[in-house]
Amino acid sequence: MDPNPSTFADSRPAEPSVAAGEEPETEVHVAADPAAAAPVATGPGRIVLAATPIGNTGDASARLIELLGTADIVAAEDTRRLHRLVQSLGVTVAGRVISYHEHNEATKTAELLEHVRSGKTLVMVTDAGMPSVSDPGFRLVEGAVAAGLTVTAVPGPSAVLTALALSGLPTDRFCFEGFLPRKAGERASRLADLSAERRTMVFFEAPHRLESMLRALRERFGAERRIAVCRELTKTYEEVIRGTVGELLLWAEGNEVRGEIAVVLGGAPEQAPGTPEDHVAAVNELVAQGIRLKEAVAAVAEDVRVSKRELYSAVLAAR
Repeated sequence: MDPNPSTFADSRPAEPSVAAGEEPETEVHVAADPAAAAPVATGPGRIVLAATPIGNTGDASARLIELLGTADIVAAEDTRRLHRLVQSLGVTVAGRVISYHEHNEATKTAELLEHVRSGKTLVMVTDAGMPSVSDPGFRLVEGAVAAGLTVTAVPGPSAVLTALALSGLPTDRFCFEGFLPRKAGERASRLADLSAERRTMVFFEAPHRLESMLRALRERFGAERRIAVCRELTKTYEEVIRGTVGELLLWAEGNEVRGEIAVVLGGAPEQAPGTPEDHVAAVNELVAQGIRLKEAVAAVAEDVRVSKRELYSAVLAAR
């Protein structure tokens, strides 16, 4: 799911589905006049990853609207959501609509690629935001690239970028971490990997797990790390709460949090470089792993921001 809160299956009511969680292939707003449908194409076609609104349908682009009405095939994460979207946009989908989601990607990808190979234009849409980013679509792009087929995109709304921009935290360097693992041990391990991350981090989280997530962030990063919780972005009840991890944990404990959520966490503060002697052990550890001394010195010096020459001399003096 692009960076988009609407991909949070855990944060929305379950909808009825057919066997194995799959939806039947569906015709949505089929054109009454068959002649209005796109003609059969010959030669290689293309795949278009089309971003959909993350909340406010007014954010739908003119290109998205045009493609939904002209594409030979629309591959949709949820055909019912697509139906509601085209109704709100006043679009008639003339092409074939195929359900394509995480439960059938493995089996449907080859079929979709064959349609593109035969000359069809295939538009891929997910529930909200950009396909393939924390959403279905990666397998399709991977397969198309391997097959030498054309893939392009119609960019648009993104919960990741919207949350980052509204957070009040540094935006020059950032990373997207998606959902943290649900299990406490796996979540702690992932956060440990991020303990030295200096870039601003963006996460998705379900509302009923936000409190436990914030508690885990406090344990790993401390109560004073800056953070923003972005809720219901672009919707009527949009809310951005900014403060420290400790402050937002108290807020979550005292409120019933609802809606689709993106969490933006400030990166680790830069540490003072210290003296070359402080980092001799780190160099020796790399050398013990089989790395040449000069390479080990260069790697550590760059990481901790000390002089390579002085660190090399400190290592030799310690021997």
